Amino acid sequence: MSIVHSDGLEQFQQDNATPHASRVATKWLQEHSSDFRHFHWPPKSPEMNIIEYIRDALLHAVENRSPPPRTPMDLWTVLKFEWCELPPRYLQTLVESMPHRVAALLCVRGGLTRY
Repeated sequence: MSIVHSDGLEQFQQDNATPHASRVATKWLQEHSSDFRHFHWPPKSPEMNIIEYIRDALLHAVENRSPPPRTPMDLWTVLKFEWCELPPRYLQTLVESMPHRVAALLCVRGGLTRY
């Protein structure tokens, strides 16, 4: 993080999903808490995480491959290919949806939204 964000403004965000809140992850965050700021986010809030939509699109593309990838290297190759095939407009639409997502989350005071 310090390399990518050399301005000292780095922030770590995670959605508190069960794997992210495991003992190992929690311990690591505690041990490295002085290395960055931890942005507190409502627990398990994937509706705010556009990465979930990208992951789903890539998963769908991989599942529809014939033949399917058979090795980790095959999977990596397919994922890189499918990432490049995602339409830029799709990614831009996800980014542009963020103000609406934030507004919806504020309206329900951090509860569930239609996203």
